[in-house]
Formats: sequence, C-alpha cells, structure tokens
Amino acid sequence: MNQTAPGLFRRSLRARRTLAGAALAAALAAFSPGSAGAQSYPTRDVTLVVGYAAGGTGDVVARIISEHLAKRLGKAVIVDNKPGASGSLAAGHVARATPDGLTLLAGQTAEISINPFLMKLTYDPQTDLLPIAIAAVVPLGLVAPEKAPYSTVPEMLEAAKASTSGLTFASSGIGTPSHFATDLLKLKTKANFTNVPYKGAGPALNDILGGHVDLFFSGLPAALQSVRAGRMKLMAVSSGERSGAAPDVPTIAEAAKIPGFDITLWVGMFAPKGTPADVVALLNKEINAIITSPEVKARFLTEGADVKPLSIEQTAAFTRAESAKYKALIDETGVKLQ
Repeated sequence: MNQTAPGLFRRSLRARRTLAGAALAAALAAFSPGSAGAQSYPTRDVTLVVGYAAGGTGDVVARIISEHLAKRLGKAVIVDNKPGASGSLAAGHVARATPDGLTLLAGQTAEISINPFLMKLTYDPQTDLLPIAIAAVVPLGLVAPEKAPYSTVPEMLEAAKASTSGLTFASSGIGTPSHFATDLLKLKTKANFTNVPYKGAGPALNDILGGHVDLFFSGLPAALQSVRAGRMKLMAVSSGERSGAAPDVPTIAEAAKIPGFDITLWVGMFAPKGTPADVVALLNKEINAIITSPEVKARFLTEGADVKPLSIEQTAAFTRAESAKYKALIDETGVKLQ
C-alpha cells in the first residue's frame, strides 16, 4: 500500500493537470478572434463596395450577390458605389477599413490586376486585400448605338478606316479591360479609334443609347437588356469563345480575324488584410454556394456571365495569373495613363 498510494496520487495529479490544461485551451479558443469570428459574424450590416458607377457589370453582379448573401448571413448587405481611378478609390477604401469582415470589396480586373502597373496606388492588391472568391467572369460585348450605320465588326472597321476623324470608343476608364480591348483592337486592325474614358460602364452605356459615342466594350450583364430591347447593337464579344447568353454573336477573334483575342471582365470579393481567416472561409463558402445555386447560375447565364467557384487559394492564384496577363498586354499595347 505504501508503494501503490504515491503512484495513484501521481496519476491523479497528472489527470487533473491534463483536464485543467484542456479547460484553459478551450477558454483561450473561445476568446480567440480568429476562431470566434465566424461564430458571431456578422455583428451588423455588411457593406459591399463597388469601384464604379451604378449600372455597370460589377454593380449588377454585386447586387445579385448582396441579395442572396444577406439572406444567408442574416444581416443586410449594402452595395456602396465609390467610382473613380478605375476602381482604385474603392479598393483603397476597403484596404484601409477595419478588418472585421463588415466592409468588403466587389473588386474587378482593373483595380486588382491592372492598376498596379499603371498608377501609384495607396494599397497593394496582393498584400492589403485578402481574396475571398470569384463571383463571375463575363465577356465584354462590343456595342454601338441603334442608329449606327454599321451592324457587324467588318462594317464598323471599314467605317472607322474611311472616316477622317475616326470613331469614338468609350471605355470604363483608362487601364480598364474595356480600354485594353479597345486598344488591342485598334493595334491589330489599324482602325481609327479615339478613346473616351468614363467613370464606369453606366455613364458610357447612357451615351451609347443617346448616340453621343460610337462604340463601347461593355460587360454583357450591363448591356444585354438594352440589346434585347433593340436599343443598341451587339456586334461581337471579347472572349475566346462565344457567350452562352448570345451564342449567335461572333467573337472578336472570329469577326475581326484576330487569333487569341480574349479579354474578359471578372468580379471577385475581397476583404481587408487582417480579416479573421474563419470569416474569410465562411464568406468563400457562402459566395460559392450562391453562385452555384440553380437560381443564381441561371440568372448569371441569362445576364451573360459565367460562374467560377474557386477556393481561397485558387482565387489568389487566379488574380496573380490575371496580373501577369495584363502586364504582358501593357507591354504590347503601350497603354499608359494620360
């Protein structure tokens, strides 16, 4: 008994220490912001910032996402349009926001993968913004006013070459995908185009409808309603393949005989650096569930957008690949800020 009792005491003491350590670990985990974040998130309404005017492709996608995300999170998701500097004003605003998951960015190609090569930014998209998910990838549609004297790309190119003053070509701002598509088309065809930058697709489309500008590479979601209503012409799409939303419309590669012409616009969700990892993981899960739901997937296809469910790591790799792509295009086209 004298030899056994100390052994029992030691084992009992070790057991009590083990239980105490487990309790302490559980208590610390309960108070850890990273692990508790998703359990209490969101504590109030979420703001989804869009870097362009209302009515553009990013705005259309953001509002569809916000509608369904609000139902899943149990809080309102408010779209806040902050146009300017090709989306960079909005991206900088979100990068400086409190990293609590309550301020998010509906980031697009320009402010994430193009602007770092063209302008001095107040943020680094690779380090100051956390990738969450890619919501949609859409082709750009080459549109013209309803009363334009051309209806096909070859006819338009002939008109541009025959005109002494050329044709005016709207863009969503210098350095945006619509600007790259314009300059690449001009470079490959030697057509006479004059770029007219706007603060987003909405104002540019308004001037197409009014006949104040000749051409515009618009994201399909923003243009299709007017095209289907016969208020503007859709002559081609900028993607490498035809769009499922407009299968009878040729690609620029086909219509202008430019092999490899493939410029698309994508909309991704981003959070400020420091946002709890489990909150980002929750948002990735919810956004992917939204875009792959039959209702939203069909709605996006109708609007001219393809869904692209990716993990957080795949989203980061996608944006890096896009950055490399547009760096090469900048070198080829010579695009620069004026």
